[in-house]
Amino acid sequence: MTKTPSQNAVDKLIGVVHPSEALKRQKARMALHQLRRFDGAGGGRRTDGWTSATSSSADAVNGPDLAKMRDRSRDLTRNSPYASRAVSTICSNTVGTGILPRISSRRSKVRQSRITDLFNEWATDPSQIDWESRNDFYGLQNLVLRTVVESGECLIRRRTVLDNETIPLRLQILEPDFLDTGRDGAIATGHIKQGIEFNREGQRVAYWVFETHPGDSSISSISGLGKSNRIDAKEILHVYRQERPGASRGIPWSHSVIIKLRDFEDYSDAQLLKQKISACFAGFVVEPESPDAALEGDLIESLEPGLLEVLPPGKDIKFANPPSTAEYEKFTRSILLQIASGYGITYESLTSDLSATNFSSARLGWLEFYRNIETWRWQMLIPQFLTPTWKWFKNAAEIGGVPVGDVKIEWTPPRRELIDPSTEIEATIKQVRAGLLSLPKALRQFGYDPEEIMAEIGESNDRLDALKLILDSDPRQTAHNGATQKAESSEDSSTEESQIN
Repeated sequence: MTKTPSQNAVDKLIGVVHPSEALKRQKARMALHQLRRFDGAGGGRRTDGWTSATSSSADAVNGPDLAKMRDRSRDLTRNSPYASRAVSTICSNTVGTGILPRISSRRSKVRQSRITDLFNEWATDPSQIDWESRNDFYGLQNLVLRTVVESGECLIRRRTVLDNETIPLRLQILEPDFLDTGRDGAIATGHIKQGIEFNREGQRVAYWVFETHPGDSSISSISGLGKSNRIDAKEILHVYRQERPGASRGIPWSHSVIIKLRDFEDYSDAQLLKQKISACFAGFVVEPESPDAALEGDLIESLEPGLLEVLPPGKDIKFANPPSTAEYEKFTRSILLQIASGYGITYESLTSDLSATNFSSARLGWLEFYRNIETWRWQMLIPQFLTPTWKWFKNAAEIGGVPVGDVKIEWTPPRRELIDPSTEIEATIKQVRAGLLSLPKALRQFGYDPEEIMAEIGESNDRLDALKLILDSDPRQTAHNGATQKAESSEDSSTEESQIN
């Protein structure tokens, strides 16, 4: 009978262990298991204190700590300049001035134009779109993302208003504190988990939402304080970055660096305080050891430029040696690199420190950061907030008596700033000319609406033709090198004729 490699390994180990046959086999298998195991799953002094690693579900891990992490994240954003900078950097690069819609219809251009105008009118009027009448659609985008980054998640509630509204729809932005996490457990139709109701198949069917923010508990006159209502899931958008399958809630994006941020702020304050204290001591007067040796005479207590002081016999002055800050910058950079990584941004965008940056490093850093930005846009903000809001808008338009039909929407992110415009634009032109990139796609990459740009170019060209003007920037008239297209064509034709003759 042929033995397997594992059996041969066991037999070899049996020969070097305990003489008892049963103990031999047991210890051999244990030794073989030690040879096969992962170091990361091993024991010993290096992992004795590692008690936080569990097999719990995402909700079991996140649930008890969400409120505390959320409060600490907000406190850091309020008081730490780097936490505040990280949140604003993510929002300004991901949303910026707003992710723009492009509405299209294959069947009716008239309907496309009408719905576009209707959407723009609704989206740019805070009194029509915002429940609090404070922000337009693009300001709400920034507010939602900021809440997600700082608090981990954001709720958007659909509010239907039928009083003299062409589009009877408003959006109410709610912090995650509005979820009644006290409602938790099994019910007849399924279960409730941290304020979110699920059916027996594990699908969301409702949210239990407080009527007022629970943080307003100090104002006893607020009606409905502490009361939560069941809101159908179709009336709520729940936006968050899902990091594990089955995670019902989102966690603050600073979760992996909360302690580092706090310790770094304490360290910076301690360094500053140490320098302030050391600066208070210019020098120290050394008295003689014997009191009898001290002579009369007062010493000055402050210094000024050009001062000469004659010391009494037996007295001396020793100047203070302030603590060095040579290692502070190196240590600070190391910590801030970790903080930037925890948020998913670059060190340069977190600190605005470009002293060690050249074009290549700036370009590589931006490309890596841009991948994160695109992920946040297309895998979270657009599918969880913008596209569902568009569906709400279409439904509201139908209620308002405006048929939408086959109208569809595409989203164009804001224009990104170019690091080297001359190089990057030239590369884009080559991609378009080679067929590797379409012109509309290239325009969207720069944050422009292709339909709007092409319409403006068409109007501009018609105007130039009517006035019989030829500009160097008109590719219909001039080549890339500045020569006129017609002149080149006539020269080419004359050359061809001479060759034929």
